[in-house]
Amino acid sequence: WLCEMSHFTKKRKLDKNVQDNLYFDSYSDVTIHEEMIADTVRTNTYRTGILRNSSLIQGKVVLDVGAGTGVLSIFCAQAGARKVYAVEASSIADQAVKIVKHNKMEDIIDVIKGTLETIDLPEQVDVIVSEWMGYALLHESMLNSVLFARDKWLKAGGLILPSKAELYIAPINDFVVEDRLSFWSTVKDQYDVDMSCMSDFARKCIMSNDITVNLVTVEDVLSHPSKFAELDLYSVTTEQLKSVKGAFKCECFGSSAVNALCVWFTVTFPGGEEKPLVLSTSPFKPETHWKQAVLYLDEAVNVRQDTTVVGEVNMSPSEDSSRHICIHVDYTIGELKKQSKTFSIPDCYSGEAQQ
Repeated sequence: WLCEMSHFTKKRKLDKNVQDNLYFDSYSDVTIHEEMIADTVRTNTYRTGILRNSSLIQGKVVLDVGAGTGVLSIFCAQAGARKVYAVEASSIADQAVKIVKHNKMEDIIDVIKGTLETIDLPEQVDVIVSEWMGYALLHESMLNSVLFARDKWLKAGGLILPSKAELYIAPINDFVVEDRLSFWSTVKDQYDVDMSCMSDFARKCIMSNDITVNLVTVEDVLSHPSKFAELDLYSVTTEQLKSVKGAFKCECFGSSAVNALCVWFTVTFPGGEEKPLVLSTSPFKPETHWKQAVLYLDEAVNVRQDTTVVGEVNMSPSEDSSRHICIHVDYTIGELKKQSKTFSIPDCYSGEAQQ
């Protein structure tokens, strides 16, 4: 399922080079790197995941795909890597060079400025590390580049960090939306001007086809999560990424109103001698800069304990830009008839998927 064109503006499909330039330019500013390095859940989990695999990194060659500021490359050097190739297409690569020198790692880490698909390496690598995930996992993600690197540069039996990604969904009740929808009915009491007729317009704007990136509180989640997709980075193909889909079934905890579905992801690092390490963006876990992806239904639906929410999710690239994601959901709540809705991330959420 591909994104439907807006009724108001039919955007010209961007040339791939233009798409790529816009994407890489978004990583040339300090703000996005500050946000990601300051995300301690993200950065500490990567650090721990790399150090726990130090027995497989010591004396080996590592490729860091989309290296950004080079922090993951430095973690790999600290874990004992013989050589690290830090590949970064945006101009932040110039800062990575300075950071590497500042940490006296220039003999181990080579920063290579360019796209993964066009650069050349002097040797095959034993390990690939990358922080490639975007909003809802796949929006503006670098996973295609990681898979290209795997197929071209990774030795047989090599290590990929992280090695697995999983996608989850759950019904939620977003109380903030409830308040916003009822706001127009309160104006008359405040100013003696009746604006209740704005309610339908407000509903169309708020309960739109946009994927909203927001923090969801635990209290708003109405069921246990349901996993609908899993990606094994050793075997997944770029062809399979054109349609990442799966079925879900959730059973509601109690009486409430479902007004949205919430999507999030985890990635897993093999644990070496210890159990695997999971970086989770779940609302049940500490907050990360990825937050959660919220998909608003057209209408809220009342549910009781054990009311089922079942359906299928299909994530695919947008027609307008292959880096942008669309999420199509078919869902049935309780005894009601099946509904369908297609969501996309608005342009304001661009430049996300690396450090």
